[in-house]
This record gives sequence, structure tokens and C-alpha cells, in this order.
Amino acid sequence: MAPGPGGPHGVPGPQGAAARPDAAGVPGPVRHGGPVPAAPPPPRSLVRRLSPPVAALAGVVAAFAYVGTVDPNEPGHYPVCPLLRFTGVYCPGCGGLRSAHAFAHGDLATALGANALAVVGYGIFAVVMAVWLVRAVRGVPMRLAVSTFWSWGIGAVIVLFTLVRNLPFGSALAP
Repeated sequence: MAPGPGGPHGVPGPQGAAARPDAAGVPGPVRHGGPVPAAPPPPRSLVRRLSPPVAALAGVVAAFAYVGTVDPNEPGHYPVCPLLRFTGVYCPGCGGLRSAHAFAHGDLATALGANALAVVGYGIFAVVMAVWLVRAVRGVPMRLAVSTFWSWGIGAVIVLFTLVRNLPFGSALAP
């Protein structure tokens, strides 16, 4: 016996909708050429939402604790920057470990003198972490996307910082 207008099980469906199996093989109504969207997944628990930002923060805190404990001003603890060693040119990261060591000890003036760009990066990181933690508590996903304009701008700032710190008038930016 062929199914009637109510569908294969005798249950009338929405007008104009045909029963079509979805990806799992379960028949469901089809409207406007596509399947009806499934219900959203249940929200993740607070612990699951907080684990990625807390883990990232714990890693950074551990790195700062290590650099704060093992002084980069004493030779032999960390490798020398290869660009500085072979060319005598300061890269944008030169002085970053000394900056992190001074920052971990609360000496902001010394941290800025060792690598001002790194200190700006610490501030940006703190803001991003605060936003990430707040959004995780509220259950809003964190999406960090940098537009092409900002990517070029950040690259230009890094190149300009590197150039100026290697010129005689920019010696205050050299580590």
C-alpha cells in the first residue's frame, strides 16, 4: 500500500514539506529546500568554559615566575639572540627577558628600558586575558580576529621600533 498525503506513517506534515532523511538517516520535515536546524547544544559548564583562559594564564604566569627566578642578566642561563650575536643589530625581542625579569620584580622603569615594546605587549595581553575571562564566565565565545589593516599597523610599529632602536638617536630604546 502506498503512503497517503499524510506521509508514510499517516501523520500529516506541514503543508508543502516532504519527509526527507537527514545526515543521521532520520526522516524530518524539509522547508525551503533545507532541513530544519537542530536544537543548539546545551551550554558548557563554567569549569569547561574557564579552563582554556585559566590554562593560558597559568602558562604565562609560570613563564614569568621562571624568568623572575632565573636572572637573564647573569650570563649562561639563556641563549644569546642570534641576530645580535652575528650582526650586532637589536631585534624587536632583544631585551625581552630582562624586561620580563624586571616586570616580574615590579621594576617598571627598568622593564621599559630593556624593551618598551614588550611592556606594551604585557598590557595588551592583560586586557585580552581580562576580556577572555569575563566572556568565558558569561558563556560568550572569544573570537580574536585582527583585520588586515591592524596586522599591517602592528607590523609597521614593530619594524619602526626595530629601526629606531638601532639608530643613534634611538639609543634609549636599545636594551
